[in-house]
Amino acid sequence: MVYRQIQTSEGCITAVYVSNLCDISYISEYIITPLIQVKKMTCDVEKIESEILSACMVERIDSLEIMLIRILSGYVILLFSFNDTIVCCDASTYDARAIEEPPTEVVIKGPREGFTENISQNVSLMRKKIRNVDLKFEKLLLGEQSNTTVILVYIENKTPKQLIEFVRSQLESIDVEAVLDPNYIEEKLKAKNTAFDTIGYTEKPDVAVNKVMEGRVAILADSSPFVATAPHFFIEELNMADDYYLNKYPQNYFRLIRWAALLIALLLPSLYLALTTYHFALIPSVFVFRLGVMRAGVPFPTVVEILVMMFFFQVLREAGIRLPQAIGPAISIVGALILGDAAIRSGLASEITVLVVALSSISLFLIPKLYGAITIWSNIMLLFSAFLGLPGFFTGFIVCCSHIASLESCGYPYLYPLGTLSRFSFKDHFIRDDLHDISGNILKEDEQG
Repeated sequence: MVYRQIQTSEGCITAVYVSNLCDISYISEYIITPLIQVKKMTCDVEKIESEILSACMVERIDSLEIMLIRILSGYVILLFSFNDTIVCCDASTYDARAIEEPPTEVVIKGPREGFTENISQNVSLMRKKIRNVDLKFEKLLLGEQSNTTVILVYIENKTPKQLIEFVRSQLESIDVEAVLDPNYIEEKLKAKNTAFDTIGYTEKPDVAVNKVMEGRVAILADSSPFVATAPHFFIEELNMADDYYLNKYPQNYFRLIRWAALLIALLLPSLYLALTTYHFALIPSVFVFRLGVMRAGVPFPTVVEILVMMFFFQVLREAGIRLPQAIGPAISIVGALILGDAAIRSGLASEITVLVVALSSISLFLIPKLYGAITIWSNIMLLFSAFLGLPGFFTGFIVCCSHIASLESCGYPYLYPLGTLSRFSFKDHFIRDDLHDISGNILKEDEQG
């Protein structure tokens, strides 16, 4: 804390600020120097604000709580011995990393810039892409101890009012000591008791801007490079930014591959278990004999064998993520090769089981945002198949689909448009159409519907 006293003809003026939160040169040039150089100081605070102070942002404070928050936010507080009015000037400055490509959303073609931990910088990145007078930024302070700046972003007259009011009311009702990441906010908006993310998040300004232009809301939190978007639909988990920047025909093919990867990751282990345990008649006889030879000498039931191999693959994935970036990928790849070969040679697992688990795990890499949810549900379906065979397999699949269909995202069906009424004009389903045909407000109710 710095207390800088300035003697004037009318009395003393004290400037209060935190040195490492403020730009010292800015304070010296635009606040302190003008106050020192004035020959006849006035008692009228309005004249001091308009004629003497050169700071860009000057405001008055009427409560002690607001004054303390302003000091801790990088403002300079001016206290006058000859007047009871409290004035503050914005002189905040924060160290921030440079704008760079986000590591979680790498694209082949398209914008390379990503959000940073500086919320002012993030707002400017969005403003740069949407030059619209209806683009609104609502500022809130959340967290009793942290007083974190949170900004609600939407386009007025395009985003449904009920959506804005719902999100705003949920944000204002958050009662926590600290908000350190948008996930503190997302948990308030997400559907409860589910592994699926019903609130989207991104590190790319172009993705966030696209969501806002479709009629959704975005939520920015200070000190976090992630921006939350709502509502969020299941089908978007399989869409990538590259789909809209590259030729639509190969990208549509790759999108279909991602759908196939989703089905492989979710269904393949449990289907393999059901067929090899209960329904040999549905497998070609040549393959049954080959399967019997490969499983000869394996001491565990098939369900235990699959669960153990899936567990080891999960351990390798976590090791690859948690280890330093320089050695993490190498360790995970080498570990998977050694683990698979050692399991087969030792007789703990058969070649076909290792292949099935490997295909399922690799398929999950194509849908990274669904990794956790699909992993959990594939294990649940595995247990259904272990007890009931194919009837259990179909039962587990129906339960999974029913669970997804029951979810909502800020009042909108999470599974839209799959299995829902055509209430919204959303034209980006399994494949991408021409960009000019899919643009527009996806949350606008269809007049024909």
